[in-house]
Amino acid sequence: MAEMMESTAPDRDQPGQTQADKLKNYRRDYSMFDADLSGNVLNFRLLGRLLKWLVPYRVQFVQSAVLVLVTSTLAVLLPIIISIVVIDHIVRGDVPETAMDLGMIDLTEWFVGTTGLPPLGAACVLYALVQLLWAITGHYHRMTLVTAVINGLRDLRRDLFAHLETRPSQFYDRVAVGRVMTRVTNDVEALYELLRGMGSLIGELVPFFVALVVMLAISPTMTGILLLALPLMAVATHYFRAATRVLFRQTRQTVSAMNQNLQENLSGLQVVQISQRESYNHDRYMKINRRNLELETKSMKLSTLYTAFTDSMASVAMGAILWYGGGEVIQGHMRLGEMILFTHFINMLFHPVVILGEQLNILFRAMASGERIFQALDWDEKIHEPARPVTLPPRLEGEVEFRHLDFRYDFDVPVLRDVSFIIEPGEKLAIVGPTGSGKSTLIKLL
Repeated sequence: MAEMMESTAPDRDQPGQTQADKLKNYRRDYSMFDADLSGNVLNFRLLGRLLKWLVPYRVQFVQSAVLVLVTSTLAVLLPIIISIVVIDHIVRGDVPETAMDLGMIDLTEWFVGTTGLPPLGAACVLYALVQLLWAITGHYHRMTLVTAVINGLRDLRRDLFAHLETRPSQFYDRVAVGRVMTRVTNDVEALYELLRGMGSLIGELVPFFVALVVMLAISPTMTGILLLALPLMAVATHYFRAATRVLFRQTRQTVSAMNQNLQENLSGLQVVQISQRESYNHDRYMKINRRNLELETKSMKLSTLYTAFTDSMASVAMGAILWYGGGEVIQGHMRLGEMILFTHFINMLFHPVVILGEQLNILFRAMASGERIFQALDWDEKIHEPARPVTLPPRLEGEVEFRHLDFRYDFDVPVLRDVSFIIEPGEKLAIVGPTGSGKSTLIKLL
C-alpha cells in the first residue's frame, strides 16, 4: 500500500529551514524565464564568467591571435607590391629611398639576384607567395579560433544540461520546457557567433591601423579626405544598431515562443489528435511563425539599406581620391603607385566600421543570451529529500491509498486539498476534472 498524508511541495518541512527559506522556495519568480532580457548594457561580468569555459583552451586562442597578426600584415603587403613595387619601382622607376614599401622592394631585388628572374617576374612570384601565405595563415587562424570556441561552448552546454537535469519537477511545472531548450540551443549559438565574430573584427582592425599609418606617411591630405567619411559611417552604424537591437530582441522572443509551442504540441500530440485540435494548434503556430517572418524581413531590409549606404560612402570616397589624387599625380606631387595604393586601402579603412556595426548587434544579442544562460545556471532550486520519507515495502501489493492528501506548488495556492481514496488490486479508477484541477499532479505524486 502506498500512503501519502498531508503532502505539500517537496521542500517543505526541511530540517533547519527558516520560514524565509520556505518562502524563497515557494515564491520563486518563475516568470523571469519568460521575460525578455534586452542586453542593452555591456556586462563585462558576464564575459568574465564565460572565461571559465574558454581558459582551458587558452593555448589555441594565443595561436589564433598570432596567426591573425601575421595574416593582417600579409594583407597589407599585397597592395604595396602592386602599387609601390610594380608600378612605381619597376614600371616608372621613380621610387625614393623614403618610400613606404615595408621592405618589399629590397625583397624583390633579392629574388632577382637569387633566381635570375626579370624584376616583373620576381615581383609576381613575391605576390603569389605572399598571397599563398595569407590564405594559409588565414585558414589556420579561423580553424584554431573556431575549434577553441566550439570546445569551450561544448563544455558550457554540458554543464548547463547537467545543471538543468538536477532541477526539481516543480521547476518544469512552472517553466515552459521550450524556453529552457532555447537556453541550451539558440542562446549558446549566439555566444558562438559573438566569439567567432570578435576574431574576425580583430583581423580587420590590424590592417586598418597599419594602412592608416602608411597613408598618413604618403599624403596626410588625402588621408584626411577619407577620414571625413568615417564619422558619417559611425553615425549610420549607431542608428542601424539601435533599430536592429529592438528587432533582434523581438525576433528572439518569437523563436523562443515557437520552440515552446512546438515542444508542447509534439509532447502532447496524442491528446491533440484525440481532441481534433490539429487545425487550431497549426493556426497558433503559424501566427507566431508569421510574426517571426515579419521581424526577420524587417531586419533584412535594414541590413540591406545599411550595406547600400556604406558601399555608397566607399564609392564617394573612391571618387574623391581619384579626383584629388589624379590632380596630384598630374602636377607631380604624388606618384601614380601611391594613388593606386590609396584606392586599395579604402576598403581596409571602411570595412572595419561595417564589421564593427554588425558585431555590436551580435554583441548585444549575445549579452542577452549570456544573461539567460547564467540565469538558468544560477537557479539554485534543488531536489529535496522529504523530511519524513515513507519506506516502501519490499514488494508492492497493488493497493493504492491516498489519505487526506494536500499538495501545493506555490506557498498560498493549493492544488489538491484533502483528497482520500483507495484503489484495490485490479480495480480501475477514472479521474475526471477541468484543466488545472490537479489530475496530472495526482498521477505524478504516485
